[in-house]
Amino acid sequence: MQADYATLTKTIAALTEGETDAVALMATLACELHHADDRFDWTGFYRVTEPGLLKIGPYQGGHGCLVIPFDRGVCGACARTGEVQLVDDVDAFPDHIACASSTRSEIVLPVRDGAERLIAVLDIDSDRPAAFTAADATALQAILDSVFARQAADA
Repeated sequence: MQADYATLTKTIAALTEGETDAVALMATLACELHHADDRFDWTGFYRVTEPGLLKIGPYQGGHGCLVIPFDRGVCGACARTGEVQLVDDVDAFPDHIACASSTRSEIVLPVRDGAERLIAVLDIDSDRPAAFTAADATALQAILDSVFARQAADA
């Protein structure tokens, strides 16, 4: 089954309405997204905890890497550039960090608060090669933007 993004968007909006705590929002999104699509083998957030550093946040799936610097891997590339990383073959990505040997492809999206500051990245791994498309990136980014735009600038 592939994600029905229209339904998923409505479900997530209903579940997160009125919530402003970033960790609660991340936990809810990780769960809803992970169970919405068979391609999603690992779904989770890496939070910006200090300049240039990501630490694992709420996630679904097997263990993830605990710490990822901005200058390493796909998550680091997303955090460093602020751009979606759509990777069809993780083995071909320079400096890929293999948190799970089963990962074949990956999509990582920036998560910004209401002041447009990067607060985390959403990392979704698949055990299938070339599992993600630009349509996935667009739909997932829209969900992230709608949920995290409520994060106060001083949160």
